[in-house]
Amino acid sequence: MSGLLSSLFQINAQGPDNDDTVAIAICAGVFCLTALMLVFAWCNYSYRPIRAKNLVWTTLIYLSTLLWFIGNIPANGHVRLLGAWSNCKLWIIWFRVFFCFVFASMTIVRFYAVDRVFNQKKPFTAWSSLVAAGAVIVLNVIYCLVNQLISGSLTVEFVPSLEVCNVTQAFRIAALTFQWVLWTGVGILFFRLRNIQSSFNEFRESMAIFAVIIALLVESTVTNIHYKYYILEKHRRIEKTVVDMAAANIVVWLFIGYPVFMCIFRRREYETRWLEKLAKDSPNSVGGLPRTSTSYAKMKDNGEFGLGSTHQDFDGSDLGSTLKSRYHPFANQHPLNIEDVLNGRGGFNDNTLPIALRTNIHVHEPALSSPTMFSGYSETTPDGRHVL
Repeated sequence: MSGLLSSLFQINAQGPDNDDTVAIAICAGVFCLTALMLVFAWCNYSYRPIRAKNLVWTTLIYLSTLLWFIGNIPANGHVRLLGAWSNCKLWIIWFRVFFCFVFASMTIVRFYAVDRVFNQKKPFTAWSSLVAAGAVIVLNVIYCLVNQLISGSLTVEFVPSLEVCNVTQAFRIAALTFQWVLWTGVGILFFRLRNIQSSFNEFRESMAIFAVIIALLVESTVTNIHYKYYILEKHRRIEKTVVDMAAANIVVWLFIGYPVFMCIFRRREYETRWLEKLAKDSPNSVGGLPRTSTSYAKMKDNGEFGLGSTHQDFDGSDLGSTLKSRYHPFANQHPLNIEDVLNGRGGFNDNTLPIALRTNIHVHEPALSSPTMFSGYSETTPDGRHVL
């Protein structure tokens, strides 16, 4: 069969062998290592620098990369396409393409959450997360469903006589174009994050992620357009799978790897520095009450402060000064006292930290109309419970 394919396409065609198995095993090992890092992060979720990294979305991004890799195994010809492996549309459209797009889309949502909270001064609530996740799924399902319904001769189909999946050039170009559009959106968002002055700033990580993805897109474009039969050439298909795996895992490590590393080796020292930086940040950049133009300043009619549903100028009033002092976690604390806080010797009340950095909170009826993971603080009731 390899000789027939070599003469037919004028390439050095080679079927899957032990080298493909070794490549799959190495890639799977890297994914397991990343999974262990995420498990460690979840086990240390109370560690504030990790808690601030939006671990739920980072985990979903990881899962999308894992399923993308599974789709790459048959799509890149690492196994003989017999039985279930011969369902080319399943593996190429619904695993490789779909989860590759989900990976990009979830990265967009993760960056958008930071942009919405810190640049737009608007909430990103649990409802916003569900809407964003639903939009990601619906958009990508529609794209893949259209390709599923189109004739295989125009998209993807199995060729039994050659035991290969035939992927048309039009399908490749459409998929690559959609990827470039998605990652252009990521680039726009990452550029908007450059001026966030807080401990939540991820501009350097974002810049590294964008560089990795652009390199991956260039490699994918060249491979799919110039080397149309790369899945038949052993060294090219292994290179493609390894490059995809490396880029996907690097992105996840850039999101969460540094705080995990510091949690392991310099846990207290790094948390101290992180809290000191948080203490020096502007109240508005780390979860204090935003300015009048945002929805955070609107209280419920029966709100805690009895302000009705009208906007108040918190920046220029005595009430504003009182609220900022009351709600900003380090309003009356010198940064040098943070070590005492960490060791339990200081007078700092951990209950005043932003919700994103707290644990064991009992959610009651929120005092703010639109609380987010980056804003809003809890109060202790007479019976000792924490309510928002």
